[in-house]
Amino acid sequence: MHSCQSVRRMLISLTITGLLLGGSTSHAAGDPKHGADIFAQECSECHSVKEGKNKKGPSLFAIVGRKSGSIADFVYSDAMKQSAIDWSPDKIDAYIAHPKQLVPGNKMKYDGLDDEKDRANVISYLNTLR
Repeated sequence: MHSCQSVRRMLISLTITGLLLGGSTSHAAGDPKHGADIFAQECSECHSVKEGKNKKGPSLFAIVGRKSGSIADFVYSDAMKQSAIDWSPDKIDAYIAHPKQLVPGNKMKYDGLDDEKDRANVISYLNTLR
């Protein structure tokens, strides 16, 4: 019995640590290979993944952990500049699910990506861009 309680405590501790360090666990389950494919279909018309290469939208190279509106040579909407978002996996998830809800007045013309698994895959892919 003592062993089961120790294992349970350890699992709870690891879960809490994972949530504190990395946000929700759903992003860890993403597949970056599938995310690259979804990115190509849903995002690449407007966003590049190359450092310093902006398109209609800013480059998403090293987006995870970056502050919103921080690429000097991209013209952001006032709403995005003032949002002061740190692009954590959770914030990216919320934004690509419903861009207009997270940052009302942003200029991105995208209604959102409904599928949670697809978003997790895209986030996993974006997390590889460093």
